[in-house]
Amino acid sequence: QLQLVESGGGLAQPGGSLRLSCVGSGFIFSTYSMGWARQAPGKGLEWVAGINSDSSSTLYADSVRGRFTISRDNTKNTVYLQMNSLKPEDTAQYFCAKGRGSWPTLFRDDYDYWGHGTQVTVSS
Repeated sequence: QLQLVESGGGLAQPGGSLRLSCVGSGFIFSTYSMGWARQAPGKGLEWVAGINSDSSSTLYADSVRGRFTISRDNTKNTVYLQMNSLKPEDTAQYFCAKGRGSWPTLFRDDYDYWGHGTQVTVSS
């Protein structure tokens, strides 16, 4: 059974940092791209970062580029999202997702399995 389990969310102050983790199981983690998306209350889903299967290529939304870093450790079946210089507008439920293939992408249709999400709140 394929599973994606996120962790690491919580409350951070503006300008602070958090690192999200997502552990995958039930599939050959090292052969698929992975991504992170978020959804703020009352807003649609926004894709924030994607990484290909061997970490050689990453993509970022303009809203997070330069502040967030996606990475993965295929030996631990884990993908990470390091979030620095957090802003109140980064407050959202964050989801990790498994890609349909090995290439990095920021398109929802290119992902086929999702985790349940972890909440990130940025507030002073």
